[in-house]
Amino acid sequence: MGSKLSQVNNLTRREIEARIAGPLIKAFMEEIGPDRTLAVVKRVIEKLGRETGAQLAEMADGNSLADFIRVTNPLFGVGDALEQDVLQQTEKKLDYDIKRCRYAEMYKELGLADLGSVLSCARDFGLVEGFNPKMKLTRTMTIMEGGDRCDFRFTLD
Repeated sequence: MGSKLSQVNNLTRREIEARIAGPLIKAFMEEIGPDRTLAVVKRVIEKLGRETGAQLAEMADGNSLADFIRVTNPLFGVGDALEQDVLQQTEKKLDYDIKRCRYAEMYKELGLADLGSVLSCARDFGLVEGFNPKMKLTRTMTIMEGGDRCDFRFTLD
């Protein structure tokens, strides 16, 4: 999240990454198999998520749930990238559903719908862990994987 990267909105950044990483991942899937390839990719993406989460906590100068909301909403929702319904928000709990995800739409348009989950959604758990190890995310469905919504449920111990 260097200063130059922060000038590119997150949806555009994911598109740039997908245009490069998608064909590479598909080539590796052909060479060494999908299971092995996707396991490595997921490990890398989760690590990147943890690093981003730690950077966001530093930028927020805190790691409370309120800090998390304050720094992630403008970053990931810029340009109407996400339509969300907040169901519950307290000091220790945040529940919201994503009703529309332009990230999923973008991966589909690029012909990479099958990789969108590992390239984007797999970051979420690592991001939360990097932001605050006491914060937990539960999610049972995503639009990227064919759900009618993404159900994000956060708790802070």
